[in-house]
Amino acid sequence: MKRLLWIGSLSYFLIGLAHVVVGSLLPVLLDHYGRNYTEGGSLIFAQFSGFLAGVLLSPWLARQFGKRRTLVFALLLLCAAEGLYSLLPPWGWLYAIGAAAGFGFGMVEAVIGTIVISGITEGTGAAMSRLEVFFGIGALAMPAVASQLIALGWWRLAFPVISVCAAVAVVAWLRGSFGKLDAVLDEYERCGEKHMHSGLAPHSPSTGASKGGPAGNWRLLALFIIFFFIYVGTEMSLANFLPSMFIERLGLTQAEAALSVTCFWLAMAAGRLFAGNIADRYGYGVFVALSSLAATVLLCVFPLVKGTAVTFVLIALLGLGMSGIFSIALVFASKMMPGTEESTTSLLIGAGGVGGALLPLWLGNSMDRGGAVASAWLLAGFACILCLLGGILYVLYMRKKRLQTAS
Repeated sequence: MKRLLWIGSLSYFLIGLAHVVVGSLLPVLLDHYGRNYTEGGSLIFAQFSGFLAGVLLSPWLARQFGKRRTLVFALLLLCAAEGLYSLLPPWGWLYAIGAAAGFGFGMVEAVIGTIVISGITEGTGAAMSRLEVFFGIGALAMPAVASQLIALGWWRLAFPVISVCAAVAVVAWLRGSFGKLDAVLDEYERCGEKHMHSGLAPHSPSTGASKGGPAGNWRLLALFIIFFFIYVGTEMSLANFLPSMFIERLGLTQAEAALSVTCFWLAMAAGRLFAGNIADRYGYGVFVALSSLAATVLLCVFPLVKGTAVTFVLIALLGLGMSGIFSIALVFASKMMPGTEESTTSLLIGAGGVGGALLPLWLGNSMDRGGAVASAWLLAGFACILCLLGGILYVLYMRKKRLQTAS
């Protein structure tokens, strides 16, 4: 499992790079093509539509071809898509390329997340936080790299960086050996029959569909779906439009503004070093509720501040406040609905994908119509909904805990 976590961490680092590369380059990309923010939001929408498709199809593809082959296919697709981005084809082609890239990294995230959540029963929060730390490192590294490349006039080279990392991950998954876990990674189903590439018996119940189902918890599942929709939509709106907001509000250059996302993801990565252990110790429900409250307060303050230094500090605090929400909320959902780990993981990551597609689209339109301040208040509104949902989920968790204690 340790080796699997390391290669999974490499893959999450790659996902972090891929998630934010378009947002990091968005101002200069729009300048190059002569497009506006609404069209930039449409490109992000295309990418996250592909992400959603990749997440939702990943369980089926994993059953048909095995988890390892599914991961390799997704990584190769991502490698090719990023290479095509660097060629700067006609604008219309970017929508298809973005969808292919999103499909690739969405599938990688869903498959690896499912393996970890269903396979690690103790310290699950710490394990997921470790993956998310590497996601955060990738997400903060790309804006920093993009900032330097923009300053040098070589910004299109940011895309091949991801292609190279994807190729390295392909080699790692193909050559990696995980002992008995190889049977889980290489197992697939054809015509209702199971096949194991290694010939070993399955090591864990994580392969195939979960015998349990989310149907009996549909109200709780619906709340989690909305929560993930709002959270990922808010996070990706920040990641993609922070540079544009900083340029408009603070008058920074494109290269300087790109550092705002680096600041955000640096704080996210730092927070994730501790988030898992804190959540494992004090409770997943408490962690999710308090983190949602912190994010709401900070996003409500964001439209009111104007100084460059103060705004960067606020963004760093916001990154810390939001750092563990995604991974810990995934674990929280699996603990609230035991036996449904595989189905709920894909559904919740998919819900996040929908939010990551639609809310940046809305925010891009808001940037064109109302400017950065109005868009900042829109983000604050998203956060208020997130806080309300986090509070409701915590109350339901406490009620369920009391009932279990009484019984």
